[in-house]
Amino acid sequence: MSIPGSRTADLRPRLREYESRNVTYLGDDFPVFWESAEGATVTDVDGNCYIDCAAAFGVANVGHSNPRVVAAISEQARRLIHGMGDVHPTAVRVQLFERLRTILPPTLERGLFASSGSEAIEAALKTAMLVTGKSRFAAYRGGYHGLSFGALAVAGIERFRSPFAAALGAGPILLEYPRAGRQNARAGAGEAARLLRAHDDVAALVIEPIQGRAGCIVPPLGYLAALRSTCDELGIVMIVDEIFTGFGRTGAWFAVDRESVVPDILCLGKAMTSGLPMSAAIGRAPIMDAWPVSTGEALHTSTHLGNPLGCAAAIATIDELERLELPARAARLGKEVGSRLESFRTLPSVAEVRGCGLLWAVELRHAEIAARVVKRALARGLIVLQSGTEGESVTIAPPLVIGDDQMDRALDILESLIAQTSA
Repeated sequence: MSIPGSRTADLRPRLREYESRNVTYLGDDFPVFWESAEGATVTDVDGNCYIDCAAAFGVANVGHSNPRVVAAISEQARRLIHGMGDVHPTAVRVQLFERLRTILPPTLERGLFASSGSEAIEAALKTAMLVTGKSRFAAYRGGYHGLSFGALAVAGIERFRSPFAAALGAGPILLEYPRAGRQNARAGAGEAARLLRAHDDVAALVIEPIQGRAGCIVPPLGYLAALRSTCDELGIVMIVDEIFTGFGRTGAWFAVDRESVVPDILCLGKAMTSGLPMSAAIGRAPIMDAWPVSTGEALHTSTHLGNPLGCAAAIATIDELERLELPARAARLGKEVGSRLESFRTLPSVAEVRGCGLLWAVELRHAEIAARVVKRALARGLIVLQSGTEGESVTIAPPLVIGDDQMDRALDILESLIAQTSA
């Protein structure tokens, strides 16, 4: 069948008629409309199959429609679909907190659940303001933490922030994100410390342990640890955004484990539930206890807080990551992927290759080349994402259950397309 097929062509104008025109790019050759997915395979409405090397934005770490996760959701749906957030909680919410304690550093013992990554970031920022009495934030150029107003307060990609800058007030103190192989960890951390010491009003510093939207930028080893020391010295709350990198993606349960760094608040989402809208901000008790004890009206809550379906899915997802030893598999397979991608450096269009675990990016010399590669990959049955602050990179982030043969096939397609586009 052709890609895109006739059913996609039929759905395209129907979606355009109803959905805000800013949401979904709709061209003649991109996208396709999904119908189903299993493991690392996606099937569209026309019956075409694709190797998913985006894991649906990093959500499907244990595979699409993982049978044990599906069973847990189904079982929970038969009993209870929705609780009453901050009024009448559910037993499964307690169970998820207890399950998270088994995989998180022991000092991260208190938190709250939310519905999206940006909401978890906002909760973390509010917490930092309460505990410090300050209201300024530091973040990184290239950083992406969501698109709600609170998340935009620490946005490091200007095009997302600028249309709404008038309502956002003072921008964050933006630091340069160091790159492994280019910058020294000590020098990068020293520059960050110098900038932070120049301000006495910083409540929190927000950092991705590996920048995702910016094109899988990996910092030099030792940088996060040095940053942790600076935050301690200056009384700044260290917020680490692991919404994309968490739950085995980088070859460890969490990317901060690479340096044994424990932040004050860890923000989680995406792969946490394998697809249901849920996130979390989990922190050290002295930090999280800046919130007052509830007397019946929470200062920060939502209708779907701790949704039972999401809690059940998250517990099952953690169980599957553990049962299948997926963080270790991501580390092993990631070394093979990295070795293969290194050979791409000989292609004229390739500027850089970087990543770890099953989170990699091939940076191309122009965003237009990356866009063509992503579209041509779709036509060849491969789903990858364009990334980079200017759209210059192609990200490879498949489900952690992807078969070795599927991974090889995906890299074969990608290599041939980059070579053709270079020509």
